[in-house]
Amino acid sequence: MEVSVRFKINEKIYLKDPESSDLGQDILSNSIELIAEIGFESFTFKKLAAKIETTEASIYRYFENKHKLLLYILNLFWSYLEYILTFNINGLSPKEKLEFIIKILTNELPDIPDGKAINKTHLQMIVIAEGSKAYLVKEVNEINKDKMFQPYKDLCEKIASIIKEYKSSYKFPHSLASTIIETAFTQLYFKDHLPRLTDSVNNKQKNYIEIFVKDIVFKALS
Repeated sequence: MEVSVRFKINEKIYLKDPESSDLGQDILSNSIELIAEIGFESFTFKKLAAKIETTEASIYRYFENKHKLLLYILNLFWSYLEYILTFNINGLSPKEKLEFIIKILTNELPDIPDGKAINKTHLQMIVIAEGSKAYLVKEVNEINKDKMFQPYKDLCEKIASIIKEYKSSYKFPHSLASTIIETAFTQLYFKDHLPRLTDSVNNKQKNYIEIFVKDIVFKALS
């Protein structure tokens, strides 16, 4: 018997829950495909409507604008990632937990039976390439008041608690937790698009970013 995993997304992000209908699920899965293909700047509801053969008005019944849609996608990713971590780190030592977290952040996501027709590789691509566009906006404080970044904060809190478990005297667990995530994704982006900002050209190790982030973390905690 296969159990399907669903994540609760902040209701202030959407007008109508996309999980509540076939059209909503089509909007979600195809928006991920389209943003991964053409980028968030070029993405419009008009292009999405043409892709899924519906009207722009139908999409606007689910999301007020494309920024809210991006926030939904990011919340889905962070909730998905926290679930993977929670499910897999039970019984591990603090060091093993940190190593697992870094491995997950610097490699392709494993799949889980979440019942969604969503390309997890493209979902991760969007978070890496477009994630900062959710909070580098003038309205960030207002968005934050509505707790639209909560899944990301929850993930950082989980990582910070493991850092404290590993070394209780460390003074900057939350800063290090967010640094782990942002460094991993920035380096993954640079590797594919700005390789001279990394050591990927001369480093033949496929998992060099994982090794690099581990080096930073465990030296900081030594």
